[in-house]
Amino acid sequence: MTQENFLSPSPAADLTHLDAQGQAQMVDVSDKIPTVRQAVASAKVRMLPETFATIQAGNAPKGDVLATARLAGIMAAKQTANLIPLCHPLPLQKIEVTVTPDPQLPGYQIQAIVKTKAETGVEMEALTAVSVAALTLYDMAKALEKSIQIVEIRLLSKTGGKSGEYSPPEP
Repeated sequence: MTQENFLSPSPAADLTHLDAQGQAQMVDVSDKIPTVRQAVASAKVRMLPETFATIQAGNAPKGDVLATARLAGIMAAKQTANLIPLCHPLPLQKIEVTVTPDPQLPGYQIQAIVKTKAETGVEMEALTAVSVAALTLYDMAKALEKSIQIVEIRLLSKTGGKSGEYSPPEP
C-alpha cells in the first residue's frame, strides 16, 4: 500500500468497519493468515525545566514517575481491545515501552514497540501504550505542574499484514 493510500479517504464500499446498513462492526479477520506484525508509536511530554529537574532527581511527590509510566504503558497495550470498541483482542508477544529524558523539550520522549503473530495489526496497541504512559506521567507529576503538555502522539512504523510496511514521511 502506498503512502497515498494511508492519507486518502477510501470509498464507502471499502470501509470494512461498516456493514451494508452503515452501522459500525468489527472486521471479520477469520480468513486471514496470522503473520508477524509490529508497530512502533511515540509521544512527547513537555514540562517546565523545574518539573523536569525534579523528576530527573527522583524527587516527585508520588514516587518513581518514569517506572510507573512505563508499566502503565505496558498494561494499557494489553487492554486495548477493552478500550477501543472495534479493536480485536490480540495475543501480544512483545511490549516494550521506553521513557527517555529529553532536556531540549524539556520533558520525555515515550516510545512503544508492540509485536504479535496474528490476523490483524498492533498499531492501536502501540498508540494506546504511549498515550497511557504519557497520561500516567502527567498524573504522577501534576502536583509539580498542571501545565504539562502531551504532544505528538503518532505511529512511527508498522510491519506485516496485507498493507505491508508503513513509516511516515520525514517532516
